[in-house]
Amino acid sequence: MYLKRVDGPRAVTLPDGSVMTRADLPPADTRRWVASRKAAVVRAVEHGLITQDEAQARYALSSEEFDEWARAVRAHGEAGLKVTALQRLRQH
Repeated sequence: MYLKRVDGPRAVTLPDGSVMTRADLPPADTRRWVASRKAAVVRAVEHGLITQDEAQARYALSSEEFDEWARAVRAHGEAGLKVTALQRLRQH
């Protein structure tokens, strides 16, 4: 079995005890960003699986867009990333 050489860890243990690997990340060519995919990228960065720079390059994200995702997750959890939730939160 051949494993591609990568910088950093191949897997991290999340606070709930689950293990997240690079295979759990959305594909680099993702076009439809649902809340769960955004949250997976934010979790991967927060727990050291990938760097923010790596995430931004891989998914063609601006630093502002990634920061907005991270802020929404910290404030409201994964539900804060849903488009309808964002619309409601911005109204208040």
